[in-house]
Amino acid sequence: MATIKDIAKVAGVSVTTVSRALNGYDDVNEKTRARIKSVAEELNYSPNAVARSLVKSKTETIGLLVSELSLSGAKDMFTYEIMCGINDSSSNKGFDLILFSTNSAKQKAKSYSQLCRERQVEGVIMQGVKIDDPYLIEVIDSNIPCVLIDVEIEGENVGYVSTDNVFGAQIAVKHLTNLGHRNIAIMNGHDQALVSQRRLTGYKKQLEEASIPFQENYVLNGNFNEQQAEEMAYSFFQERPEVTAIFCASDLMALGVMSAAKRLGLKVPDELSIVGYDNITLAQYVQPQLTTVDQDKYQMGYKAAKLLIDMLEGNKTNRKVILDNQLIIRETTAEPK
Repeated sequence: MATIKDIAKVAGVSVTTVSRALNGYDDVNEKTRARIKSVAEELNYSPNAVARSLVKSKTETIGLLVSELSLSGAKDMFTYEIMCGINDSSSNKGFDLILFSTNSAKQKAKSYSQLCRERQVEGVIMQGVKIDDPYLIEVIDSNIPCVLIDVEIEGENVGYVSTDNVFGAQIAVKHLTNLGHRNIAIMNGHDQALVSQRRLTGYKKQLEEASIPFQENYVLNGNFNEQQAEEMAYSFFQERPEVTAIFCASDLMALGVMSAAKRLGLKVPDELSIVGYDNITLAQYVQPQLTTVDQDKYQMGYKAAKLLIDMLEGNKTNRKVILDNQLIIRETTAEPK
């Protein structure tokens, strides 16, 4: 493998001149720079990322920190679509991306700053963190820039990207009330997810607009888990046969509710209407096809990386990015009998 010493020898210049030419310093003659680049291409020179980072005092690497990354979440591809957006956005700016996983126990054992130093990242995008995770407190005081996905915190070195979760829940429930449903349940995520709190707020607001009393016993927490949602729904619909519709705070949980309905002999949508959230790929392939709230996961990732790199490059930018979402009406909703 060619080195800058090899380039210097062929080009007839010093190693320092080669280094400065390849790293874009403006004190190198343009004719000399062109000669050095030409020799580098002839020798198939590939710069060492670690060496480059030492020269520039920057790694040009950002991290995607995902909380509770597991195989069970692979079905909805939520994190994957976000990661694709982050990867495309960061590579457009010449930044590399590394992925690392964490959980609450790991966060107590190793600080946020320590993790960033070990992985040599300049900044971090966090996805899937809970509002009581230790790292959320640390990022506010840290000088390492951080962009959070779906956690609304702003600061000098902190920003966030999300969709309007209150509005998303409202349009889902409004669709059900417009169809004539009055007994509408919600399969929410869990109390430590900010999106769960926002979607519950949207659910309540829309019930109020439709003059439907809120009932606490119509609120279920499926922990964003398909199997857990199925078991909770299976018990719930036996106890609450008057419920004709349910809004689910994720498509995975909606799939679980559909399975529970099938076990109970409830026809969807004739006897039970279901609305999901996320518009995952599977939503259009299940039978019947799932009505859901679409949020652009790819754009969430793309905008998160753009915001982080703007922060790293010292650009003055809005630390809050809220994306639109929309209702996708398919086959799991109908007027109640």
